[in-house]
Amino acid sequence: MYVPLRLPLWATRAAALVSLAGAAIAAVNACTIPRLRARPVGEPVTVVVPARNEEGRIGDLVADLRNQTLLDTLRVIVLDDDSTDRTAEVASATFAGDRRFSLVRSAGPPPAGWVGKNAACHAGANQAVRVMDPARPGVLVFLDADVRLAPDALAAAVTELRDTGADLVSPWPRQDAETPVERLIQPLLCWSWFSTLPVAVANRSTRPSTVVACGQFLAFDAAAYFRLGGHAPVAGSHTEDLDIARALRRRGGRTVVAAAQDRARCRMYTDATTLHDGYTRWLWTAFGSPAGAAAATSVIALTYAVPPLAMVFGRGRTRGWGAVGFGAATVSRLTARAVESGSMPGVRDLADAAAHPLSIAAFVRLVAASHRDRRRGRLRWKDRELT
Repeated sequence: MYVPLRLPLWATRAAALVSLAGAAIAAVNACTIPRLRARPVGEPVTVVVPARNEEGRIGDLVADLRNQTLLDTLRVIVLDDDSTDRTAEVASATFAGDRRFSLVRSAGPPPAGWVGKNAACHAGANQAVRVMDPARPGVLVFLDADVRLAPDALAAAVTELRDTGADLVSPWPRQDAETPVERLIQPLLCWSWFSTLPVAVANRSTRPSTVVACGQFLAFDAAAYFRLGGHAPVAGSHTEDLDIARALRRRGGRTVVAAAQDRARCRMYTDATTLHDGYTRWLWTAFGSPAGAAAATSVIALTYAVPPLAMVFGRGRTRGWGAVGFGAATVSRLTARAVESGSMPGVRDLADAAAHPLSIAAFVRLVAASHRDRRRGRLRWKDRELT
């Protein structure tokens, strides 16, 4: 009678131990991850904003950039990436004659071998170098149009860059989510690395495999960026943020991730369609190959599905280990969210964390859809076909 329960008990215990390890790593990271702090910045800061079809968002970011404080010298280049909407017009109107801001329009698709955003960042950086003092290039920042900034956000990013001596600082923005599908998926972005990688170790390392970066907000030492060749080494990458950080590390440079908390936030997607398209365009690259994706997602699914199932349907020790595993996964989610947001989790955060098994199921489905759509040649983003 007890034999059929031996394997479920073993599997439940193993999954629970993995979840406990994730909760422990998250707790350590909560104590050690850098938090941004701002000081006055005397060196030049140049911002490049690649923007394609962002008429509903670009104005708010420009307004935030115009309100930045603690900066002696700020220049902003908005690179309109052949938008089919009024992105350029809205950006120009929001400049309101501020001479620190300029608009560059790029017509046509990206060059062969380039992903659109990477080409736009590279073109914007080439425009930026024309206004930089070669002897004092300062800091080069890349921002996505959907990021929102507190008035001292740029100064805080530069402060972290110089205090750490890094070549790149990635301030991790708070990921805002409103709709149910956003709330299922978006918290996984931070949780995925926060519960698996000791950040204090990763930030001191030059190993490419321990990189954490978020392309929504990247602050480079400008000289290091141009020595790398700009975005050229990652021209065709669908995860250019991680890959450009890896490229820097392979050259002996340092990259650092820090919690931006209330200084930067981002709502990447506003509905299920854009979220699906946004993730499927790159998730096929996440685990190296279809076989790797199948193996990895199977392990992830079993790790976070077995404990809640055991908690509900198991008996005795199996049920107890299931409760431990489910509780640990919930705690790791809440810890990651608390650090990302800079505040104590609320009732909605608790509900989202309790739905972690559903989040994992939705993630696995997105990975499968990404591989399927790539195989069928159906990957698109912002009206462009992807290869």
